[in-house]
Amino acid sequence: MTDREKSTSFGQAASAYESGRPEYPSDAVAWMLEPAREPGRALRVADVGAGTGKLTRTIVEHGADVVAVDPDADMLATLRHNVGGVPTFAGTAEALPLPDGALDAVVMGQAWHWVDPEEGSREIGRVLRRGGVLGLVWNIRDESVDWVRRLTSAMGGSNAEVLLATTGPRVAAPFGELEHHEWRWERTITLAQLRDLVLSRSDIITADPEKRARIDAAVDEVVASVPELAAGGSVALPYVTHAFRARRP
Repeated sequence: MTDREKSTSFGQAASAYESGRPEYPSDAVAWMLEPAREPGRALRVADVGAGTGKLTRTIVEHGADVVAVDPDADMLATLRHNVGGVPTFAGTAEALPLPDGALDAVVMGQAWHWVDPEEGSREIGRVLRRGGVLGLVWNIRDESVDWVRRLTSAMGGSNAEVLLATTGPRVAAPFGELEHHEWRWERTITLAQLRDLVLSRSDIITADPEKRARIDAAVDEVVASVPELAAGGSVALPYVTHAFRARRP
């Protein structure tokens, strides 16, 4: 299965995605948007690859006027249920259904690793005004904690995790060098939410039954080794949020 097919598989598990995936730290979102702010008016922002609205709702909380773009109709339907009043459009970073120079910022959560950097940068540059901002953000589990490292081993590493651990994201013209900042935090997660986190991953959504059974068994071993989860309770799942930003000249 191609990366493009995997990138549009999430609608098959929209409910699990909404339950299992974490929100984004408010400070990280504020940092991405800060260079685009102008006194006296709300920011005009597109959340691209918006999914179920995990990032969208935090942008709304920062007082921005937001539109959400995603290639998956099921994900957008879930977003409309979760974040009322936000216009939604089918599209991708490489083909945005938005006019030239219309936006102060384009942000993408857990999504840029699915994008062609040259095509995506060019198209996002088209819809941003001069001085507008491209913001990219990922929540990555903190694998310095032993059980979290073993959980990733059981599930398999994602494209995003490999990208952040190696080269980092790359952008192209009209954007220059990316600024980077990170935040460390914890999310309290129940066993049911942990199961949904596993189910929300593209490699698992698209897995055949035999592979899925192997993954489930490996995750069960990890759960059994964490007393809080084995007892049916909740546990602190540590994250490192990586945010990047670049301005359109």
